[in-house]
Amino acid sequence: MGDILAHESELLGLVREYLDFAEFEDTLKTFSKECKIKGKPLCKTVGGSFRDSKSLTIQKDLVAAFDDGDQKVFFSLWEEHIPSSVRDGDSFAQKLEFYLHIHFAIYLLKHSVGRPDKEELDEKISYFKTYLETKGAALSQTTEFLPFYALPFVPNPMVHPSFKELFQDSWTPELKLKLEKFLALIFKASNTPKLLTIYKENGQSNKEMLQQLHQQLVEAERRSMTYLKRYNKIQADYHNLIGVTAELVDSLEATVSGKMITPEYLQSVCVRLFSNQMRQSLAHSVDFTRPGTASTMLRASLAPVKLKDVPLLPSLDYEKLKKDLILGSDRLKAFLLQALRWRLTTSHPGEQRETVLQAYISNDLLDCHSHNQRSVLQLLHSKSDVVRQYMARLINAFASLAEGRLYLAQNTKVLRMLEGRLKEEDKDIITRENVLGALQKFSLRRPLQTAMIQDGLIFWLVDALKDPDCLSDYTLEYSVALLMNLCLRSAGKNMCAKVAGLVLKVLSDLLGHENHEIQPYVNGALYSILSVPSIREEARAMGMEDILRCFIKEGNAEMIRQIEFIIKQLNSEELPDGVLESDDDEDEDDEEDHDIMEADLDKDELIQPQLGELSGEKLLTTEYLGIMTNTGKTRRKGLANVQWSGDEPLQRPVTPGGHRNGYPV
Repeated sequence: MGDILAHESELLGLVREYLDFAEFEDTLKTFSKECKIKGKPLCKTVGGSFRDSKSLTIQKDLVAAFDDGDQKVFFSLWEEHIPSSVRDGDSFAQKLEFYLHIHFAIYLLKHSVGRPDKEELDEKISYFKTYLETKGAALSQTTEFLPFYALPFVPNPMVHPSFKELFQDSWTPELKLKLEKFLALIFKASNTPKLLTIYKENGQSNKEMLQQLHQQLVEAERRSMTYLKRYNKIQADYHNLIGVTAELVDSLEATVSGKMITPEYLQSVCVRLFSNQMRQSLAHSVDFTRPGTASTMLRASLAPVKLKDVPLLPSLDYEKLKKDLILGSDRLKAFLLQALRWRLTTSHPGEQRETVLQAYISNDLLDCHSHNQRSVLQLLHSKSDVVRQYMARLINAFASLAEGRLYLAQNTKVLRMLEGRLKEEDKDIITRENVLGALQKFSLRRPLQTAMIQDGLIFWLVDALKDPDCLSDYTLEYSVALLMNLCLRSAGKNMCAKVAGLVLKVLSDLLGHENHEIQPYVNGALYSILSVPSIREEARAMGMEDILRCFIKEGNAEMIRQIEFIIKQLNSEELPDGVLESDDDEDEDDEEDHDIMEADLDKDELIQPQLGELSGEKLLTTEYLGIMTNTGKTRRKGLANVQWSGDEPLQRPVTPGGHRNGYPV
């Protein structure tokens, strides 16, 4: 009770101030009377009278500057005390400010006795002209104000018919009245009672805290998914090592009974043991049907850590999804594209991810088979930067999986759209990165390689790579890798031969680039195009061998061996023996069956849900739950791997993600 009594006077003052502000006149009289009867002190709120007196002073100063024609003082006070949100966002305020500038521009013409001072008049007209060219330019398309843009250029505005109204006796008083009403309204709104201010600040603070907590929850969920993916990777590696150990123990037992181990078998074990490519389940990595007590014991020891069955994600209503992707708001489209991508990138490798992808494909999520003018694919050309970027990210996620590439490659429609977006996109770096990433993965498929070469994509890449320091690391790496994949084909080499000097200059510059991740692709491209006699001749003429030998002195052992192969190719006189990727009569379906889901697909998200907004899996399962839209499908078997020694330049198509993960090429 003591605390209340200590602040009672101030609390009562807050109530009285609010009643006065809200114009509860009868209530205020009754309240004041009762306080007096009960002997309650009624203190005027701190700052209330001060704010009132200060507001009146500012209004008087503005009106005085208006009457005196002092535009510098007036607009200094105007910009200081009229909120920018009102000046820039309120149409009445903008129009009033325009007429106020006219008032000060013609003030001397209306109020001078005799001829006005030319220097002072020129200064005012110049001030008005500057306003017209800057802030006032926004009203230049308004019919009401259009004639006044000629005012600074008219020698004698007083006699010009277009400005007759400005020089009538009633114009200035009417403008002054509008100004006074505007100021009274603005300063009344700014004199918010303290009680209302306290309420607003408290409510806003709670809202911001809830939004912050919600944001932290979303980030925590994302981090947990990342850690789960890392855990699955470590567990899969562990299984692989156990599997290899089981086979080695069985092999040792076989030698005891006199059975020989073949070199081919040893080589296959070593490839599996030292390759970074880990199997996604035990069934694909170890053959436990082999007889032997040791393998049985190892199977038993593995049982406690066997991967748990990962549940399939719920089915979705794809018809509703696609309808909202086409007809929904841009914000909804972005959240849906993000959620669909997360379903792919955060799902468990193996059956769960395959089921997600097959559901997308069987329901033609991206409308690759649709002939309608409005389709999901058209989001790649959306006016919204966010929608364009998120569509490019989703396509890149599809292209990261072998079955996804097969789906996108059914016809060249998707390829053509990506090529167009790549050449047009100049606003958003991440959109261009994802478009480029998808195209680079497309280049693993021969029919799409052919189409890209015919479309002249090599010329675009060479032009982009002329200034590599202006490119992000991702763009640089995927551009060079795509160029190499296209150069491995005879048609690609022939394209390079048309601009041999430029291609060789670009590649030789890239040899010394600080980003060492691109070196294998630069070496591979050089080795490939130097099989063409005319390009070899051009390279010799520009002293390519000397350039290459400079890098031998600086490079590591692997790069040195690759450069030695390139020099050997440069000095050869015949086409290399053997059938390489460049031979165009090879089977078309020669793609390695690699799935590489990059972490970059989910980097730097542009949108975050506000309080109450759904996103991610929660959005899909709350608004778009379907019935039995998940379909299983047997995975295609990849071709037998062709091991890359690392000594020679790359001679088959790869992606940077696959190359870094140590997939044989």
